Amino acid sequence: AAAHGRRSDLGGASTAMKTRWLTFWTRAGATGDPEPEWRSLSTRYEEAHRAYHTLRHVAHCLDELEPARGLAADPVAVEMALWYHGAVYDPLAKDNEERSAEIAARAAATMGLPPEFGARVAGLILVGTHRAPATDPDPRLFADIDLSVLGQAPEAFDEYERQVRVEYSWVPEPAFRAGRSAILRSFLERPAIYGTDFFREKYEATARQNLSRSIARLT
Repeated sequence: AAAHGRRSDLGGASTAMKTRWLTFWTRAGATGDPEPEWRSLSTRYEEAHRAYHTLRHVAHCLDELEPARGLAADPVAVEMALWYHGAVYDPLAKDNEERSAEIAARAAATMGLPPEFGARVAGLILVGTHRAPATDPDPRLFADIDLSVLGQAPEAFDEYERQVRVEYSWVPEPAFRAGRSAILRSFLERPAIYGTDFFREKYEATARQNLSRSIARLT
């Protein structure tokens, strides 16, 4: 029953997101048929091993972009990067962002968009490794949107943490606790988690509370 409920939820999310995809296609000035690219992308986000990195995550990112769209130098590139940043998600792999960036660049070409636009989108997706704070405006905005989950209400953050554990269910508990707490601590130790004033004012304090609470629970 739970699996059936999840499939129903995904179906509803997919229908709503297809409408948003068609809007994005028009906004981007894409040419050709949007249907094949939508089918390819949505199928990826509906893979059975995903719990957090789904269309729901993309929808949340797009919701976070809307009030901050005016901060972007190229809002269409930021939006496309959000659509494609989780196109490849294999918890066992180290190159998800690189492979997602390649898919996005190819998609931009399929959509009839200039190569330099596709390169911008790919570059933004590579920021999603979060190995170091982003420095340029659009990468900063993209990174902040991707990290906005850290600043959600405690219940939503805790659900995010549960979903991440599901995606890493193959990792033994002691190893998961050590690895996850190290990742969360790396964000907490930054002078600021968010690179833009907009997201820092919106989420910084709550994100630090969530991270501290989760680290305490993991350790």
